[in-house]
Parts: sequence; structure tokens; C-alpha cells
Amino acid sequence: MASHPSYGWYGDDFTGATDTLASLAERDIRALLFLRIPTAEQLRAAGPLDAIGIAGATRAMAPDAMATELDAAGRFFAETGVGILHYKCCSTFDSAPHVGSIGAALRALRPHFANPFLPIVGGQPNLGRYCLFGTLFAAAGSGGPVHRIDRHPTMSVHPVTPMAEADLRRHLAAQGVERIALVDYRSYEGTDAEAELATALASTPDAILLDVARSDDLAVIGRLLRRQMDNGPMLAVGPSSVAQALATSWPGQRQGQVVSDASSRRTGPVLALVGSLSPVTRAQVEASSAYERIGIDTASLLSEPAYGLALEQEAHTRLAAGQHVMLVTDRPSRAPGNMENVALATGRLLSGIMTKPTIRRLVVAGGDTSSLAVKSLDIWGLSYRAALVPGAPLCRTHSDDPRLDGLDIVLKGGQMGPVGFFDAVATS
Repeated sequence: MASHPSYGWYGDDFTGATDTLASLAERDIRALLFLRIPTAEQLRAAGPLDAIGIAGATRAMAPDAMATELDAAGRFFAETGVGILHYKCCSTFDSAPHVGSIGAALRALRPHFANPFLPIVGGQPNLGRYCLFGTLFAAAGSGGPVHRIDRHPTMSVHPVTPMAEADLRRHLAAQGVERIALVDYRSYEGTDAEAELATALASTPDAILLDVARSDDLAVIGRLLRRQMDNGPMLAVGPSSVAQALATSWPGQRQGQVVSDASSRRTGPVLALVGSLSPVTRAQVEASSAYERIGIDTASLLSEPAYGLALEQEAHTRLAAGQHVMLVTDRPSRAPGNMENVALATGRLLSGIMTKPTIRRLVVAGGDTSSLAVKSLDIWGLSYRAALVPGAPLCRTHSDDPRLDGLDIVLKGGQMGPVGFFDAVATS
């Protein structure tokens, strides 16, 4: 066990950050996810760690706000002494020059990590994400058909960052990462990967994109990253496959994961907050039967304080009666800033409901919704409890507020989980 964490990750939203937490913890790597830059007291409370994460909301930020947020985070990770900082972006790479820009993230973080190799890992097979010859493909739903990302039924029409370009080099060039070399998946079969990477590095690119066509590719990528880490602390970009790749060659004795004793877990109903507009999530909502459903009129939530208070009271009443409750937002207006305002308002609603400790498990569905809603709660960290579905693990909250400490929590992205997801979460 190192004297300080060797691996750091910053998640551009909370759901993806918990997926990386699970990718590490399920491989017996001791990890904890903080919800902001931790204090010295919180670091002491976490105990010895092999990997340390921060869950952010940069996926929903403009470049200037990202720069301020990530410069501070990069300085923290550099001072912590991590050998690699993983900027964890969504596995679908949905981002744009004006919001959630991966290019803006790299410009803010790169000064803190001088290694000339900046890898971009382009796929995550366990989530149905594949990168071949630099082109990104993604499954539609759990086990669904695979589409080129610019033809994906959800991601091509994403309400904030629609994916109109499948070649990740072109997609990221539009965000300012203009010189991206490629190591394609064919070199992983034999002994050509090192030579192809050396050739790519010789051209001094801004970054190098690494194909991922199948899970076995991750072991090769992990070895490539480990060897280049000898040249100094490194910045890497990609989904949780960055963690999965490095875990295949984790040095030294692995430690037990940070999970709470099952005897400390609570009893009571489940509260779900659904802000995702993904067809996958909406089909999961329609298939659920274990919850009392409460619809949220987002226009009223934004304009009528009494409406939000009435929703809080209704949720409290049903939860106190032992009923599982699901709050579901309608489709908000796409006016500039409105979707973020809705996410913030649902966060305030959630915070009001959570003033009474009547639940055992909280589920939040939607990337931006999860990030902004959970930030409204007095929680400083998350640790891994158990596997649930790929991309959406069961976690445990850490808080100085006893009403919130030790709560089960699941943060689910819009594309994650089978059709019976919500009922499975309520009954497990």
C-alpha cells in the first residue's frame, strides 16, 4: 500500500464518477469518491486509499467555469502525488465547445501533469461502447443494438450535447484538441502496440487516441499506460475503461475495498428522483410498479414555491407510510439555462424531502440531475457497497449529518440498466 493514492480521477458528472469507483473497488483497489475537494478531516476519515476521486459537474459547465473548477482540482491531485489523473468523461463523449468541453478540461488540467503522453481511451466494452479506427459506437440501452454515435437514437439528439460526429479526433478537434494521433486496435494482437505508440509519440501530438474494440484490449492499454507513467505524472481522458485498464496491472498488494458493514444499513422505503429524458430511463419508469409515482411539472416547480412545498409534503406522507416513492420530471423547456435551473430546483426539492430520515435508499437518474441534486445534500463522500448494474453501482454515503450518513445511494445515467431497473433497486 502506497503512502498516498497513486490514482486520481475527476468525474465530469456524478453518475460516471461512481462507475469509476466501482471499476476500482470491484478489483479490490481501495478507493473513495469525494463530492468536492476534500478537507484534511475528510481525508483522515477516509483512511488509507489507493485511489481518490472527485465527483464534479463539468459536463454541464461553460468553458470558463470549467477552467476555474478544474485548475483547483488539478492542483489538489498534483499536490496529493497521484501518478495519473483520469479526467473521467462520459463513455459516449457527449460534449461541445460551449458546454462540457473536453478540450477545455484538458487545457485546465494539463499544466499540472507534465508527462508528454496524454492518452484518450475511446471505449468501454462492459457498457457497450466501442472505438474502432477512432470512430465511436454505442449500444442503445442494456444489450441493445450498437450504433455509430452520430446515428445513436438517443445521443445523436441529446438535448444539450447532441453527437453529430463519430470520429473522436474530429469531435475533439472542434473543442481545441487539434492534433490527435491514433493507435488502432489491430496493433494489440501481437507486439506492435509499443512500436505504434512510439511512432505516434514521435510526432508530438496534443493527445493519442487508443481504440478499444473488446475487453481484452484493456490489458494491453494498461501496460502501455504503466510504462509511460515512468516519465512522470500523467493526465488521461476517457470513461471508466481507463481505471479498468490500469487495474489489470495494479502494482503491489491490493487492499480491501471501502464498504460498510451490512449491519449498519438502514431500513425503510426507497426514494427515486428521475430527471433523465433518455428513452431508456423513461421505459424503465413505465415498467416500474413498486413505486407511488409523483409527477413534477417543471414550469410550476420553477415559478411557484408553494408547488415545491406541496410536493415535499406529499413525498413525506407517502414515505412515512412505508411506500416507495418515485418523483418524475416532465420535459422542461430547452430555453438557455432552463434545464440547469430545473436540475437545481429538483436538487432543492430533494434536499427538502431528505430533512426527514425515513428512507433506506436514494436513487437519482440522470447525469446532470444526479450531479446537481446530490450536491444539494450535505454529503461529502461515497464509497462502494455492491454491484447492481453496469454503470450504476450501489454506494454508501459519508456525511457529518447522521440523517444522511450510511445511506444507500444509486446514481444512474440515462442509458444505464435493464428495463426492470427501478423495481430491482426497490426490492434488492
